Order: sequence, then C-alpha cells, then structure tokens
Amino acid sequence: CSRREADRWIEAKRLHVNGAIAVVGTKVTDTDVITLDGSVLHKNNPFVYLAYHKPVGIVCTTDPNIPGNIVEAINYHTRIFHIGRLDKDSEGLILMTNDGDIVNKILRAENHHEKEYRVTVDQAITPSFIQNMSRGVPILNTVTRPCTVKQLSTHTFSIILTEGLNRQIRRMCRAFDYKVLTLKRIRIMHIPLDIPKGTYRPLSPAEQTRLFEYLDS
Repeated sequence: CSRREADRWIEAKRLHVNGAIAVVGTKVTDTDVITLDGSVLHKNNPFVYLAYHKPVGIVCTTDPNIPGNIVEAINYHTRIFHIGRLDKDSEGLILMTNDGDIVNKILRAENHHEKEYRVTVDQAITPSFIQNMSRGVPILNTVTRPCTVKQLSTHTFSIILTEGLNRQIRRMCRAFDYKVLTLKRIRIMHIPLDIPKGTYRPLSPAEQTRLFEYLDS
C-alpha cells in the first residue's frame, strides 16, 4: 500500500505490532508480527498457526487417499498439518501449522498442557460417576491421571485432561457403562474454540507469543 494509506490504517487502529496498536513511527524488525484486522501481514515469517474447528466425520490424517482427510477439508493455500489428533467421531479445536519444530515441542509437552472437552452421554450422570472419572480410570493397561470433571446438565459434563491416550474419554466412560454421544474439544491450553464448525482462524499475536513462551519454558 502507499504510505498515505498505511497512515490511514494506523489512524483507524487496524494495524497491530506484536498485539499492540501501531503508531506512526513505530520501528519493526524481522522478528515482529504485524497484523491488519487480525490477519498476519509480515512476509518474512513463513510459518502459519491456525485454530480449526473440526467437524464430525473429518479424519486427522494428511493421507490424500483417505476420504474426508483434514488437509482436504481445510483446503488451505499452503501445505499444513495437524498437531495431535481428534478422532473421526469427535468435533472441536485442533491446531494446524507448517512449523515442524513447534509440532514436536507441543507433542512432547502433551502430557502437561490442558485440553478441555464437553461431553454428552447416554444416561443420567451421577455424583459417583463424576468422582470416579476425576480420580483416574484403569484403561489401556494404565490408570488415567486425576483430572477435573464438572457436571453441566443431566447428561453433559466437562473434563480437562493433561494427557492424550487413544480415545481416552470414550474408554473412561465405557469403564462405567456410559456411552459417549457427542464429544467436543473446546480448549487447548490458552486457545479457545471460538469459531463456527468447519472454519479456521490464525492464532492472534498474543496467542502465538504465549504459546512460544510456554513451549520454551
């Protein structure tokens, strides 16, 4: 854009540098994140970090031969891949990127960071079910870590995990003769699910900064 147009963007508070409103005369470097209306503009940063609301039926795989694979579903203009997994029968937040280094860091830290889910089951929830789920459940030749479980309605509860066993919540419920009807991931660490099903958004500069700080700590 022209310098005059850039000045108008700044005056309208549409431009941000590292999450802060830009002002005329702000000096930036190759490491700064510049956004216009929330979209990253800085061309020297080759990496993208997206939050995607995965619908039920989409498979977390990059294999183009598998129908409904997540790469085909999101149809992003740059090659990206998913961080972690969310099974085909579940919906909710999953992170997408083309930054291989951060994928490895997140997966290594998976047994420490929080992931929050909202779950509906096929029968009325009892206090003993909440207590037993919270204390840890024997599945897959291990016992799940203690976790936070809260009843939301007669058949719905929220659960916060700090581990990622295969189909963990479904197996935990099955141990007490409950069947999961719907399962939705609504948060990963500090990143919330705040977009419609089937859509994606870039992580904000503040979300990126907090994520990098967490992974480097």
